[in-house]
Amino acid sequence: MAGFVSNLLILLLLFQNICLGFRSPLSVFKRYKDISTSLPNECLGSDQPVISFGLSDFALDIRMPAVTPKQSDTYLCMSVPLPVDDEAYVVDFKPHASMDTVHHMLLFGCNEPSSTENYWDCDEGTCKDKSNILYAWARNAPPTRLPKGVGFRVGGETGSRYFVLQVHYGDVSAFRDKHKDCSGVTLHLTHQKQPLIAGMYLMMSVNTVIPPGKKVVDADIACHYKRSPMHLFAYRVHTHRLGKVVSGYRVRNGQWTLIGRQSPQLPQAFYPVKYPVDISYDDILAARCVFSGEGRTTETHIGGTANDEMCNFYIMYYMEAKHAVSYMTCTQNTNPEMFRNIPQEANIPIPVKSDVMKMMHGHHEETKDSDTSSLLQQDKKEDILDQETKDSDASYLLQQAKKEEAEILDQDFQIEEAVEWTGLDLKLGQVSGLALDPDNNLVVFHRGDHVWDENSFDSKFVYQQRGLGPIEQSTIIVLNPSNAKLLHSTGKSLFYLPHGLSVDKNGNYWVTDVALHQVFKLGAKDKEPLLTLGVPLQPGSDKNHFCQPTDVAVDPITGSIYVSDGYCNSRIIQFSPNGLYVMQWGEESSLDRSEPGQFRIPHSLALIPDLSQLCVADRENGRIQCFRLETGEFTREIKHKAFGRELFAVSYGPGGLLFAVNGMPYPEETESVKGFVMNFSTGEIIDTFIPLRKSFEMPHDIVASEDRTVFVGDVHAKAVWKFASVEKMEHRSVKKAGIEVQETKESETIAEARLKNKPEARDPLKNMDKQHLVQQASSTGVSFVLITTLLIIPVVILLVILVFIRWRKPTVYGGNSDGERKLDSNSARILGRLRGKGGGGINLGNFFPSHKGYSRKGFDRLSTEGSDQEKDEEDGTDSEEECSASPLPPPPSSS
Repeated sequence: MAGFVSNLLILLLLFQNICLGFRSPLSVFKRYKDISTSLPNECLGSDQPVISFGLSDFALDIRMPAVTPKQSDTYLCMSVPLPVDDEAYVVDFKPHASMDTVHHMLLFGCNEPSSTENYWDCDEGTCKDKSNILYAWARNAPPTRLPKGVGFRVGGETGSRYFVLQVHYGDVSAFRDKHKDCSGVTLHLTHQKQPLIAGMYLMMSVNTVIPPGKKVVDADIACHYKRSPMHLFAYRVHTHRLGKVVSGYRVRNGQWTLIGRQSPQLPQAFYPVKYPVDISYDDILAARCVFSGEGRTTETHIGGTANDEMCNFYIMYYMEAKHAVSYMTCTQNTNPEMFRNIPQEANIPIPVKSDVMKMMHGHHEETKDSDTSSLLQQDKKEDILDQETKDSDASYLLQQAKKEEAEILDQDFQIEEAVEWTGLDLKLGQVSGLALDPDNNLVVFHRGDHVWDENSFDSKFVYQQRGLGPIEQSTIIVLNPSNAKLLHSTGKSLFYLPHGLSVDKNGNYWVTDVALHQVFKLGAKDKEPLLTLGVPLQPGSDKNHFCQPTDVAVDPITGSIYVSDGYCNSRIIQFSPNGLYVMQWGEESSLDRSEPGQFRIPHSLALIPDLSQLCVADRENGRIQCFRLETGEFTREIKHKAFGRELFAVSYGPGGLLFAVNGMPYPEETESVKGFVMNFSTGEIIDTFIPLRKSFEMPHDIVASEDRTVFVGDVHAKAVWKFASVEKMEHRSVKKAGIEVQETKESETIAEARLKNKPEARDPLKNMDKQHLVQQASSTGVSFVLITTLLIIPVVILLVILVFIRWRKPTVYGGNSDGERKLDSNSARILGRLRGKGGGGINLGNFFPSHKGYSRKGFDRLSTEGSDQEKDEEDGTDSEEECSASPLPPPPSSS
């Protein structure tokens, strides 16, 4: 009987472990898509604060230990030690809080908390040593999102060893029922070294005085930056009641670039920097807070009480690991005169609804940022919203926050072919250029019945097929981007060999013709060009001539014209809006080495006006080079082994994304032809994609819309593909009779596409990690019925055992020792099956919930100029006509 009792205990423990498995906090790592909701009063997951998953990742649950604040404006702190001694990286945050109970939360990193109690009043401080802000949440604002490959470094020799959570309970009327609060945040940490380290830069005014009744008072902060380059990705503003707007800028060579601008009377969370901003040595970081002293009868000073004011601009940044600094501050104004040139937007308050303002100021407005520096301790108590109204105004705030969140930092998506697109069946010539017009319609530039082949040009780049005359078909066609319906066409009898295409903000078409060696501007309904650059059929390299120009881009802000020139010149030329020569940059690179600013066929242009940058697909060097618009100064290179030797086209999309297509591999190469999605800020490849129908042969141009729809044109396949993000295609829904119905047709298509088009693993370790996480994710798909069945089985078996015991009782008590041995043996066999032997038993790991769909991928031409000629059918490679009179190596693929 003793053996049965022990087996019964094992069975009960098994049952308990199964139940506990479903309370694992791993589920918090499902990517944040919806607005946070109130948690139950119990501290879910607090019994398992550290959960290991993957090969090197783990979760750390940081929650208030069931507290009940007794008065409004209570600040409570608690600390959690880093559960590992070696270095780790925080790569994601998941908040657990509701505006019903929590006003705001801050998470600090330090080495010595101010108290060793389970929790304490934050008036005692947060940390005894220097503390760094890692995370901030306020009133259902979206969580801070770190770019891929970026992490906050903790542990090891230099990182923080403790996390300190500060929670501000504003209005405690929600605690009238004496319930316990377990608000907090769950961290996703990894031991994998992150190439980029996140940090915090605090800009703070310390001497501003606001006179009573004065309508406008400016508080300015400015510091010269004297460290290694950093890249900004999020910002947060903070003032008290009198603040109207806070703006932050980078100032370089007198030019002001916006980092972020926000009303401090809206949720004071970290918002994504709308467009990537880099800070280099000797740049100036500048910020302005605009206040109004109206309604005050005495002077208002910077301080830490409700009647004082504050002017803070927080910046989240990342740096290369070897140069990383985790925390920096700026509390002075080194150049007051420069603020005469601050953009006017910095002086214009952001409108906030009056009823929202009522929500803002029911209590004190201070934030307790504990730091040994008395200046940093002044940032102590903030008040963002009150509890008086929640419905319409909360919705207003959340919609704005959600809109901001969607713009930049959430770049975890996949691109797949939209197989319902009928544009693939259009009868086109060689497709050389694509663009989107102001109405987001797709514009296609193709060659009709003309073909670029080895007979098109002589050794001096003079076109040899003028006898064919210009293309008689419409070379520019405008398509509905949804159904490929023809909307408009133009460009008959104008061009010989079309190449590049762009559309300006007014809907004008800008094109290049490599046979004519010219650039044209055409109105959408004009039959004749509005502007022509270059001399027809005459190649050259001076200010008035081109030599096979490849692409053209127009700055929507200044109207400046940029031309990539081209196959037989290696330069970028800038013209005024009227077509007057301004400047040029670039030179030909050597065969064995390519320096910045050197080209081997500058083939495609992507203009990024908000960053004042122009990116060039340097085709035969297999890379992207970016330059400053105003000076032509080189800023960066993006080059990946996956590109292979050739990179044909590049396009910039909203949200800080670059899209590109490469060329066919050479016989000895393994890199396949595909499309790429990259994080512009880091250069990291986020996704790759290939079509399902037909195959890429020589993808020649690419363009992306605001909703991340991507079109690719191919000169050899004579086709245009449409691709869309998986999220966009899978989550399209319709509402019928008040019920939301998910459309499944496209989702099924995407599921098939995923099987056929799996992005290549970056490296074996990441691949193993990914497989492990996928296995975990699949476990969460166990249906409710199956889970219930698995929970009931032990109970049923237990009942069977008890019945069996009762049935055997007369035999046992009859002194039959053999019968007792049989009972033990049978019980052992039953329990042995429950425990499992080898791989056939119950695997408890399969029952632990995981974050479904969540995986972390990180925080990202040897011959001379060629043509877009047809493939050489004899050798199966992309032969290319040489564009030089001197002997050259074997030709690369055409373009």
